[in-house]
Amino acid sequence: MQSPTLIVICGPTAVGKTAFAIDLAKSLSCDIVSADSRQFFQELSIGTAKPNAQELSEVKHHFIDNKSIVEEYNASDYEFEVLDFLKGYFQKNPIAILCGGSGMYINAVCQGFDSEVPTADPKIREALNERFEQEGIVSLQKQLLELDPLFYQEVDINNSKRLMRAIEVCLMTGKTYTEIRKGEKKKRPFNILKVGLGMDRKKLYDRINKRVDLMMHTGLEDEAKSVIKYREKNALKTVGYKELFDCFDGNTSLEFAIEKIKVNSRRYAKRQMTWFKKDAEINWFQANQLKEVSLFIEKQLS
Repeated sequence: MQSPTLIVICGPTAVGKTAFAIDLAKSLSCDIVSADSRQFFQELSIGTAKPNAQELSEVKHHFIDNKSIVEEYNASDYEFEVLDFLKGYFQKNPIAILCGGSGMYINAVCQGFDSEVPTADPKIREALNERFEQEGIVSLQKQLLELDPLFYQEVDINNSKRLMRAIEVCLMTGKTYTEIRKGEKKKRPFNILKVGLGMDRKKLYDRINKRVDLMMHTGLEDEAKSVIKYREKNALKTVGYKELFDCFDGNTSLEFAIEKIKVNSRRYAKRQMTWFKKDAEINWFQANQLKEVSLFIEKQLS
């Protein structure tokens, strides 16, 4: 039996990772582990572009619909659960695919978190929460840009919890969050092979726009209404939901909200590429190069 290998399929939103990973998994006779930090939640489907019923029936997927939005769940929890799952899985199958666009969650599995990242400081967190309530998210964005411009380029700047966590670490350590997170890479008991999927920017942005239109057509507005009572949960401070919540509050029109989802999705894709391009271990291919990727993997596994 060959050495256990985790094949990572990553890239920006809407590039086609799901379909690509399914085709690859079928050829390798293996399962897929989701590395999308929103697909874990049972209540979110349309806005998270989960694999549909047909796709889920073609290949066994893990870490999709495994949590409720009311549960607190983070990358550290995910790291522990995925490693525990892989320990048993690799006893029966030597290959698994980790597929998604959440760079922090992919890193959690592949290299772990730096143990030097400090736990929360209640006083600093309370002050940041108070400022957020009084001055809004722009105040946090400006402070993070001053403290850690590199992480500012990677993080979802509309996610208040991630902004506050990064600022908190900077203030507690006197270092940038980027420096603290680098840490020492943890050794994993399996090989890791990373494949990044790219696409011409114009084509990718066009795919993003069309996907948003399809999401609206298939019921994203109703899905957002069904979870608005959970809007303070971190999982819903994300593109596709927060723009519609703003619309429901009467602050914007539906047409404006849809356009804003497209704009923010394109910006998110850009941040994802910034994150992934910094990883020298990723082997880049175009999203339509399944045959080339298959040959590359076969060569690496031989």
